[in-house]
Amino acid sequence: MNKSLQTRLSVWLSIAIVTTGVLAASVSFLLAREDGKDLQDQMLKQIAILVARNPGISMPIDPPRKSRGTHSLSIAETKITVLRLPEDNRPDWLPGNLKSGLHTLTTNQGHVRVFLLSEHPGSTTVVAQPTSARDEIAVNGALLELVSLLMLLPIMVWLTFRGVKRQFAPVNQLAGHLDAQNAERPTAIADQEIPNEIVPFVQAINRLLGRIDDLLNQQRRFIANAAHELRSPLTALSVQAQNLQQSETLDSVRERVLPLLAGVERARKLTEQLLNLARTTAEKDEIADVSISVLVREIIAECLVLSEGKHIDLGLAELASLRWDTVPGTLRLILRNALENALKYTPEGGEVTVRIYSDRENDVIEVVDNGPGIPDSERKRVFEPFYRIPGTAGTGSGLGLAIAKEASISLGGSVTLSNRLDGSGLIFSYRQTRTTPSEETDRSRQVN
Repeated sequence: MNKSLQTRLSVWLSIAIVTTGVLAASVSFLLAREDGKDLQDQMLKQIAILVARNPGISMPIDPPRKSRGTHSLSIAETKITVLRLPEDNRPDWLPGNLKSGLHTLTTNQGHVRVFLLSEHPGSTTVVAQPTSARDEIAVNGALLELVSLLMLLPIMVWLTFRGVKRQFAPVNQLAGHLDAQNAERPTAIADQEIPNEIVPFVQAINRLLGRIDDLLNQQRRFIANAAHELRSPLTALSVQAQNLQQSETLDSVRERVLPLLAGVERARKLTEQLLNLARTTAEKDEIADVSISVLVREIIAECLVLSEGKHIDLGLAELASLRWDTVPGTLRLILRNALENALKYTPEGGEVTVRIYSDRENDVIEVVDNGPGIPDSERKRVFEPFYRIPGTAGTGSGLGLAIAKEASISLGGSVTLSNRLDGSGLIFSYRQTRTTPSEETDRSRQVN
């Protein structure tokens, strides 16, 4: 089937026009035929009155045939027979007991339409006409009207196609405007001369173009920030490598190797985080049935070295047993970043707890620490790539929370930050809406 809306609309309108036109022509034909018969009945009455009131008029009993070159409708053309009774002989087909008025009689030659007029006692005027002649005249008149209507149908169909094509011209112009847009700098489309039915669609496109422009700007900022963040450790590595070349003793080499290794580790860590951020926004891994308790315990085990190095009490509070259909690697990335941030900013001898529970609508995984927390004014900005709160101690790239946010979006969840009620730390929360089995299947398809 043709998917062109313009063609389909033109075809359907043409079908509607042709169907309506044929029906209208048919009804018009029937009405015109009946009007023709009524007109001839009135003609029979008028002839009878004219003959009865003017006895001197001579009317032929057997009318002559139509003369060549004559185009007016005469008594001869309509095959009308006029009789004056009792002066004229009563034909065999005319009964003697007919009352005045219109009658349809059956004769050996066919049906006859008869009008009788008795204005004087003993005097009757009879006007007769074969029904075949009446039908022929009525049908011929009706056919003229039918043909004129049918001849208009092709013109109406052509006008329909032309009109629909003309009305769709703004859509084609809109498509041309979109094609001419600069992919790097999309701009909104003017909707002043757009049909009202298309305005909501154009407005939706403009909103989409706005979001695309925002994403492109974010991407440009990300690339610029990534280049800046990579330049600093690579420059430091270059300087340290040059210093290493100038070492003259083994002790000097060992002394300068340590900062070089630390710089390599920072560069490796930054590169790994950049790759993780890119993967969370571009790749879609396979969904699997995941035990949240098992996954969290594995992540805690991986981070024990960090917690033991700072003598941090790292624990698990499992208030609900959860199983999700999710992407294990992406969920691990979220929780690992949250836990590493908590261990990094929690002071020595502090506490970090991973808490698993469910509320009325969501399943929740929280990482709770007793570190310095985050000011309310900074909670949104810390999710931006490469952003670090001014004055923050230690080294870092500012990518951990940005990665967690992008990964949560890809899973259909959300991450939030809040300070503890007693003001002694931060709560990182990942929420996943609780779903029924059928909803989980639908969400799985969307993630894939």
